[in-house]
Amino acid sequence: MNANSSRFQSFGQTEINWDKLDKAKFYGIGAGLFTGITVALYPVSVVKTRMQVAVKDSTEKNAMSVIKGLLKNDGVPGLYRGFGTVITGAIPARIIFLTALETTKVGAYKLVEPFKFSEPTQAALANGLAGMTASLFSQAVFVPIDVISQKLMVQGYSGNTRYNGGLDVARKLIKSNGIRGLYKGFGLSVMTYSPSSAVWWASYGASQRVIWRFLGQNSASEKFAPSHTQLISVQAAGGIIAGATASCITTPLDTIKTRLQVMGDKGKTARQIVESLIAEDGWKGFYRGLGPRFFSMSAWGTSMILAYEYLKRLCAKDEQT
Repeated sequence: MNANSSRFQSFGQTEINWDKLDKAKFYGIGAGLFTGITVALYPVSVVKTRMQVAVKDSTEKNAMSVIKGLLKNDGVPGLYRGFGTVITGAIPARIIFLTALETTKVGAYKLVEPFKFSEPTQAALANGLAGMTASLFSQAVFVPIDVISQKLMVQGYSGNTRYNGGLDVARKLIKSNGIRGLYKGFGLSVMTYSPSSAVWWASYGASQRVIWRFLGQNSASEKFAPSHTQLISVQAAGGIIAGATASCITTPLDTIKTRLQVMGDKGKTARQIVESLIAEDGWKGFYRGLGPRFFSMSAWGTSMILAYEYLKRLCAKDEQT
């Protein structure tokens, strides 16, 4: 066994590398698995978005009042505004993201290995670089979906325009602003999601190693063989820690980005949005929707990572030894 082989074996039962996966199975099962998670957690995104774009005099300024308002006016379907658009674009965006994530991660580990950092630091750097790269690649698909779905989420709310579905939004955006209308806030999206993805994956990779050490386990040992319950528990804890860290760091940018994408057609620039947030709520205005975003990133992150790690184990190729 050569040095590189030994190094990647050190992730043992906790990580399965890209070259060990059955790609067709991975994409096919993964599409269904992540669609189910999106269905379960989508309402949280709707609530978060409406909180972020609420005007000063809005009566719906906390999560419960937003939920009550949606259910009163539209019933349960109100919690799924824009869902059709999101689910249509989510599959190609997720394929791009996961492919870039896994391929970059392998190269990133090889890149940081010569520096002889501690295992948690290596995991943080490699996972963070992979997460950031994957996010950059997927933004080309994700941003138009994000713009359209957010307009559907807040239509008729705080004076926002009403639409007849995702295609109607796209048609009106292109008519008024050309293709660039679909990429409103692209720079801020990159500035929000790329660091968020980097922080999330870096926190996830590092926290797992720290937790294993706390439990007295050496995840770098070839004899490392955690039980199924231990593995799931540590991965879930890593997902919660990653979600908490990423949401606290990136919520201000997410709030500005969301308001720019939804309210930008009213002539507001990013600077004007920053000024209006400070005028309305002071600096805490940048953390509008932090509760739902924290819950969303932690719940989504934990659900996603458990499903993702399970998917990788399920799609691992059988090795003949």
